[in-house]
Amino acid sequence: MTDTACEMETDSAVYKTLLESTKAIPWKLDWRSMKFAYIGPQIEALLGWSPASWASVEDWAARMHPEDSAWVVDFCVAQAQAGTDHEADYRALTRDGGYVWIRDVVHVVRNEDGEVDSLVGFMFDISERKKTEEQLMVLQKELEELSFKDGLTGVANRRMFDSIMEVEWTHARRNNQPLSLIMLDIDYFKQYNDRYGHIQGDDCLKRVAQALGSAATRSRDFFARFGGEEFVLVLPETDEKSAAKIAERCRSLIFKEQIPHEKSEVSQVLTVSLGVGTIVPSHQDEPLKFIEGVDRRLYQAKQNGRNCIVKSN
Repeated sequence: MTDTACEMETDSAVYKTLLESTKAIPWKLDWRSMKFAYIGPQIEALLGWSPASWASVEDWAARMHPEDSAWVVDFCVAQAQAGTDHEADYRALTRDGGYVWIRDVVHVVRNEDGEVDSLVGFMFDISERKKTEEQLMVLQKELEELSFKDGLTGVANRRMFDSIMEVEWTHARRNNQPLSLIMLDIDYFKQYNDRYGHIQGDDCLKRVAQALGSAATRSRDFFARFGGEEFVLVLPETDEKSAAKIAERCRSLIFKEQIPHEKSEVSQVLTVSLGVGTIVPSHQDEPLKFIEGVDRRLYQAKQNGRNCIVKSN
């Protein structure tokens, strides 16, 4: 053996030792035969399958989660045919029936004619990273939910109301359907707080929110705390008559709670004032003006002596 051949053999052994001592799993696939020319022994420690059992690309595809294999195989083949280096994340099947998240990083090797000769790459175990990503997604979802939820009462907040109102307004305008809005305010709530204290005032708001949450029953009906002691209901595909009935139900639900209010000037129990509006929005109408109109009716209900409903003109 020549010195050059010896040096090449030594280099090859060094490279192999280096590759097989890393956590990344090296592999090589012959493009023409679609058979593995090599796969690192680390594969057995990770997945339980011996290197010898990885004969062809069919073994790779079969040892993949069914939900992932459909797109991963097509994607990787298409990228390889185009001669493009690529990577893919998927769940690899372990010998005992479990799954491990893998990131496959693939390099396309071409021959002198520019044709695809082979694929070489590394498999990385990214299970811990995926677990962290999933935890972060759960946290992000919880934060998003919190950002749309009123911290005191647990019902939707003003921010969520703005989003829902925009969606339902567009839907009503597009389909030429009525959209109703009920705004209500607890009567003499400042006096309630002065008499019973802010802690009991907070409990009162919670009871009111809980009671009003059952006023509208359809899946798209929406209830939120508008701010302070004011609440709002968005009622898609609801005409004036039906909206008025729901408003009366709101007033009745609060009365049934029988929350004492000694400082109220209209009743010995807690009451609410309500403004109701209905519109079939056109392109000339604006949601803000509609909301302001309903709010004016609520103010009118207060001016009329409270514990009453003012509907659309």
